[in-house]
Amino acid sequence: MANPATANIKDLFAAKTFPLPDGYSHALCATIAGWTYDLLPAPVLHNVKALILDTLGVIGGAAHAPGIPELNTRLSRWEQTGSATGLIGKRRYSPPTAAMANGAAAHALDFDDQHDPARVHTSAVVLPALLAVAEDLSASGTPVSGKDFMLAYAIGAELDARLGLACYNSLGKGWHPTMIFGTVAAGVAAGKMLGLDAAGIAHALGMAYHQASGSAQSMRDGAISKRLGPGFASRNAVMGAFLAADGLSSTRATLEGNAGFFALYERNEVKPELLTDGLGRDWRVAEYSFKPYPCCRCNHTPIGIGIELHQRGVKATDVATIEVGMGNVNWLTVGAPYDPARNDVVHAQFNTAYSFARALADGKVDLHSYRKPAITDSGITALTAITKVVDDPTIDPTAIEPARVKLTLKSGKVFELKRDTIKGSPQDPMNDAEMRAKVRGCLEFGLGASAADVDRLADVVASLETSGDAAKTIRDAFPSQRG
Repeated sequence: MANPATANIKDLFAAKTFPLPDGYSHALCATIAGWTYDLLPAPVLHNVKALILDTLGVIGGAAHAPGIPELNTRLSRWEQTGSATGLIGKRRYSPPTAAMANGAAAHALDFDDQHDPARVHTSAVVLPALLAVAEDLSASGTPVSGKDFMLAYAIGAELDARLGLACYNSLGKGWHPTMIFGTVAAGVAAGKMLGLDAAGIAHALGMAYHQASGSAQSMRDGAISKRLGPGFASRNAVMGAFLAADGLSSTRATLEGNAGFFALYERNEVKPELLTDGLGRDWRVAEYSFKPYPCCRCNHTPIGIGIELHQRGVKATDVATIEVGMGNVNWLTVGAPYDPARNDVVHAQFNTAYSFARALADGKVDLHSYRKPAITDSGITALTAITKVVDDPTIDPTAIEPARVKLTLKSGKVFELKRDTIKGSPQDPMNDAEMRAKVRGCLEFGLGASAADVDRLADVVASLETSGDAAKTIRDAFPSQRG
């Protein structure tokens, strides 16, 4: 059996088949333990800042989102003091509770970033965890600098994306990748922020794995619990990292063991080279997408097609039938018939028929598209009734980007469009003006923030590497709720 303390990391990472060698998890943690801020290329630093600002925007936008006021009311009944902050309302909580509150808010609008091929909403888990840890360290007199905060963030985002790529069909198996990979990635990032060595980070990894959970059933059922998932994951990551810092031990063969992450959660249907090849050299952080529409990412290509058809002059009242084709995993996630009788925002966010109908009828999809009473608008539901979403065997079953639409008018004219790229991705990115408009719209929507409030927050994030106390800098710049 290989000694994880002395085994050659390069040899361990060269393993491509199962069983993976003993010491694999420790080698991963030892690699990350040695990373410094200077290792991060300029494009990675740029994207880290963009991810942070985007996530702060969507947290603020969720102040009144279904489930978030109720969650904060409950948490505030249990806790009124602590070393960390629930950003909405600037409530004081313990670090795990603050991570939960902010994580749930970050995902509540379904407007948060995603690594599309990996199918992970990283920042909804990683940012709340790191803010909570950094605030606690600041309260104890050891503040986290902006550079160290960004390093930990890059670690969490990189590991989360690579886990999602390596475990290529986790969502298809019924897991919620954002939760199970996010818990692990944020736990490692938090361990790094806490200054743990390789062994300590390995215990933080193990603690996170021991708590990792999350089913895709919530999204398929359109349930509020789906939005809470990143909060649960972030809370567990924080708890595990602090316990590791306190010297508690956890699993050693966390990834590679016969009851480890890969075997138990993924049935060893994993491409380990996607986790380790080029680690620390070829950065996945630069591949993240930013959402232009506040709904499940699986809907975004059909939405883009719907907007295009609207711009071509197609009127909703002239449509006879609509067929939307997508890959199997997307179809399982958002392909169910739309049921307006449910009158449920999450159901609308996770429904292609509704989202496409909104895009076609309105020529846009925004935060107001997924509110009551908009989700039961009779003109929109008439379109959903003539829309069929199908599992298209010609589309890669695990691909998130491709979709096709066949729309037939009452006149008999047929439009057939297929798109393989998705707005907000590196292949079709949002520009700087669109990104700033999104953040401004979210903070105004949720908090009533002014343009000056938004500019102040954006300026703070843009110069975060100069901060001596990143958590305080971010917390103080985050707008307070008005009204």
